[in-house]
Amino acid sequence: MGFEAWLTIIVVLGVLAMLASPRIAPDAALFGGLALLVLGGVLTPEEALAGFGNEGLVTIALLFVVVAGIVETGAVTWLAERLFGRPRTLVMALVRMMAPTALLSALMNNTPLVAMLIPAVNDWAKQRKISPSKLLMPLSYAAVLGGVCTMIGTSTNLVVNGMLIRAHNAQVAAGGEVTLPRGLGIFEIAWVGIPCTIVGLAFIVLASRWLPDRQTTLASVSDPREYTIEMLVEPGSPLVGKSIEEAGLRHLSGLYLAEIYRDGVVLPAVGPTEKLRSNDHLVFVGIVDSVVELQRIRGLTPATNQVFKLDSPRTQRCLIEAVASQNCPVVGKTIRDGRFRSLYNAAVIAVARHGERVRGKIGDIVLRAGDTLLLEAHPSFVDEHRNSRHFYLVSKVENSTPPRFERGALALGILLAMVAMVTISESLGSLPVVVGGVQILDTLTMFKGALIAAALMILTRCVPMIQARKAVDWSLLVAIGASLGLGKALDKSGAAQAITGHLLEWVHSNPLLTLAVIYLVTLIMTEILTNNAAAAVMFPFALTAAAQLGVNPVPMVVAVMVGASLGFASPIGYQTNLMVYGPGGYRFSDYLKVGVPLDLIVGAVAVAMISVVWRF
Repeated sequence: MGFEAWLTIIVVLGVLAMLASPRIAPDAALFGGLALLVLGGVLTPEEALAGFGNEGLVTIALLFVVVAGIVETGAVTWLAERLFGRPRTLVMALVRMMAPTALLSALMNNTPLVAMLIPAVNDWAKQRKISPSKLLMPLSYAAVLGGVCTMIGTSTNLVVNGMLIRAHNAQVAAGGEVTLPRGLGIFEIAWVGIPCTIVGLAFIVLASRWLPDRQTTLASVSDPREYTIEMLVEPGSPLVGKSIEEAGLRHLSGLYLAEIYRDGVVLPAVGPTEKLRSNDHLVFVGIVDSVVELQRIRGLTPATNQVFKLDSPRTQRCLIEAVASQNCPVVGKTIRDGRFRSLYNAAVIAVARHGERVRGKIGDIVLRAGDTLLLEAHPSFVDEHRNSRHFYLVSKVENSTPPRFERGALALGILLAMVAMVTISESLGSLPVVVGGVQILDTLTMFKGALIAAALMILTRCVPMIQARKAVDWSLLVAIGASLGLGKALDKSGAAQAITGHLLEWVHSNPLLTLAVIYLVTLIMTEILTNNAAAAVMFPFALTAAAQLGVNPVPMVVAVMVGASLGFASPIGYQTNLMVYGPGGYRFSDYLKVGVPLDLIVGAVAVAMISVVWRF
């Protein structure tokens, strides 16, 4: 190996060491390593930046917009309730979450699936009083495992299958012996994928006690701003006729149902079997983040009718906290007599006073200086009153805009249409769209499908443009783009080929051992390079090894396909691992603790099944 190869290896090892430290952000570590390789002359600026224009990276960015449409319309909450249910233990939560995730991942590309489910699992975990970090990593792992059960479950399978088809066509064109099939069938890989998925999911459930706990549930957070908020069960609400337990109102994190006002009668100490009725007034006590969760429950609205008299539509409003000062003209008066809504174009929906519960109807509360008011208003309220003498402090509550429930079915329809069209197109190889005799679209790739779906989400107002911009996780995109650059450096410098070549020389006389080494090296490359880069590097070595041994090349190709998909020990090994890295609050070491044993166990099953299904 030359100087460039050694420099690349040193830089990559340094980046991995930095990723293991919780003090350095992943995007900073990866981009810093990429910068060193440019300065060292290993990569040109064009090669280093090529990863940021990668189709997969842009596809993920577009999927964030698609997912924002699902979240903004409340469809994600509905989806989580239908898929995951209400388990009482962590083990049951893992089973209820991973089983449908793995199944769906086999039928659709796992990247948009995880992007869609991250906010759903996050909210669901908080409601179940489980740390999200206990579930988000298994969410990614379940999607990765399910993705290897079919040819369309992961982009890696499609990439390797495409290389196999091109190699077959090259053999046919050469006119010699044809040893390669023209690709694999859509379900042919299931012989390996299904056993790996079953064993992998079982291991995660058995190892649930070792899953990282990086976040604290809202229930254990001490917040002096404890609000009492009254919510109305709207007529025709889907909650009508359901018990408190069935409606999901019993185990809300950081929030509890204190009492119900019904037809002038107060029902204290509400039991879980109490049935909800139209126009019930539910009195909740809890912290502000939990009040935001109430906003996302369809059929519940703040009981004060003042919210319906504001100028702006509810879907353009948010929650705002404001601390009343001595100069506030409403101090010393009731909220109703002080005409708060008319004065500020904002509705008071809850009041916090030194951690004490403020009893009574919102309109009858007499405000005091120092009271913290939870308001529903247009975001412009913050700018207008930030420096006002009427309030000591004004701040917006993030992600508190009421969902656009009326567009939930539309948003879900756009998502399902995207998945169905892409799946059909990738299965058939072509899905032409002809307008006026002109073909404007051929194969509907994941990128094209996400582009169309993101545009539809914005055009149909499922997600406002400003929220679409905020929904994109730019640090994740930087990390992915930089990791692709590192993979390019390993390939260009010859480091990857040199390391792989030396390993294969040790076992060239034993087909089974060669198969295991190809799988292992592909897996290691995946954890360092990302999956598609590892597959591109290892595919020619698989064909070369099979030719030297004079054996069937299909097992070697399948080993590359599966090994490049099943990477669990690194956040950069597979894009879904990186997608849950930030939301789960994980450290690099968390993936090693759970992922390395999972890599070895699933790898052993994969090698055994490949050698049995496809004979040498």
